[in-house]
Amino acid sequence: MFKNRKEEIKLLENLRKEKKPKLILMYGKRRVGKTEILNEFAKRHKALYLVARQESEKDQLKKISSEIAAFFNDPVIEKNPFQNYDGLFLYLVQKEIPVFFDEFPYLVESNKALPSILQEYWDKYFSKKLSFIILCGSSIRMMESLLGYKSPLYGRRTEQILINPLQFKDACEFFPKTLSKEQKVIFYGVLGGTPAYLLEFDYNKSLKENIIEKILRKNKFLYQDTMFVIREELNEPRNYYSIIQSVAKGNTKIGNIINDTGLEKGKVIKYLSVLIDLQLIERRVPITEKNPTKSRKGIYLLKDNYFKFWFRFVFGNIDYIEQNKQNRLFKEKIIPELNSFIGFVFEEIALNWLKSEKRFDDYIFGKWWDREEEIDIVGIDKNNNKIIFGEVKWKNLDYNQAINVINKLKRKSTRISWGKNPKQQFVLIAKKLAGKKDLLKQNFLVFDLDDIL
Repeated sequence: MFKNRKEEIKLLENLRKEKKPKLILMYGKRRVGKTEILNEFAKRHKALYLVARQESEKDQLKKISSEIAAFFNDPVIEKNPFQNYDGLFLYLVQKEIPVFFDEFPYLVESNKALPSILQEYWDKYFSKKLSFIILCGSSIRMMESLLGYKSPLYGRRTEQILINPLQFKDACEFFPKTLSKEQKVIFYGVLGGTPAYLLEFDYNKSLKENIIEKILRKNKFLYQDTMFVIREELNEPRNYYSIIQSVAKGNTKIGNIINDTGLEKGKVIKYLSVLIDLQLIERRVPITEKNPTKSRKGIYLLKDNYFKFWFRFVFGNIDYIEQNKQNRLFKEKIIPELNSFIGFVFEEIALNWLKSEKRFDDYIFGKWWDREEEIDIVGIDKNNNKIIFGEVKWKNLDYNQAINVINKLKRKSTRISWGKNPKQQFVLIAKKLAGKKDLLKQNFLVFDLDDIL
């Protein structure tokens, strides 16, 4: 069953309604749901969906010819497959239907001239019609190269769409209703928002059983996939593994990563840049920084929950798995740190929830830190005359505990100087919060899981 991705489908629908020639590049890491989006849209619009494989150009064209023959009920093409891409594009020009090329980088691998050939036919024919072509790929490096200045398709693409993992609320559609809200946060914290990963767990079993059976076994898909994704993008992944593991352990600053990995500063900066391009790592700065790109306060974080989990708890503990000691690994390495790990995930869930709430549309949200001090949430309104300070706790809090947290937050907020005496509000988001009505009466903004889900 097709789940979620309403915004992505809506975007494609709106592009289709524009009645203009479209050459769209869609990309994102493997298992994120690109194929399902294309298939769903193809069903709605009777589009030609073609998926490539890693094989020779001759075999690629033979397979495409067979699929086209079946789609158009064309026995001539079945008996006489296309011999080159010129023949294929001339045929498609005459049909004037939406065409989706999935795993487009595989086609380029077998014929490096393909982007140039497509450019010629786009300029001469497709751009003169109501063409609707989507080139989709999981190799982010390859797809990014198609967006670059040196690419023949540069200036021809009309849109580029990056498909990201699902946010928490959308990912929850994969969970059974029998799970509690707390369990949903925990499962999302482990698996993240990649649909293929969410489908791997058996939610009738405990978290421990799922982690041991589905992640800590070398023959399982979830054990192998993180390494597969990285190896597919990078020829020499060893140093990248070290950097990813270091960040997963909590080394978010350049200096800490250098000390932890023993790599030279220049190499670390270079590798981090590549990992950012691959959508595996992101660089963040405090929201109050005036020039984010030049800020020295930048930190590096893994974007995907499952990659965080795998590199923090599995990658450095493979000896346990090799010796078939999965239960010990879970007990000794995962359980002691799991609550703290989920706490960071919950901070991101809370931050993203506030960003999506219409009541806060006038605000830009982020985090703030300076040396050892940190504020989980800072929101600044568009006129710079209002500011929100927020704290997130993966705990059940009573009224008195909540007041203590807010008082500490107030003290930390004095470290931030912004605008000319902006109106301040304080936010507390917890797993479960007692005394919300009394806190609201004091003009505090207070939320818990019941508000988020």
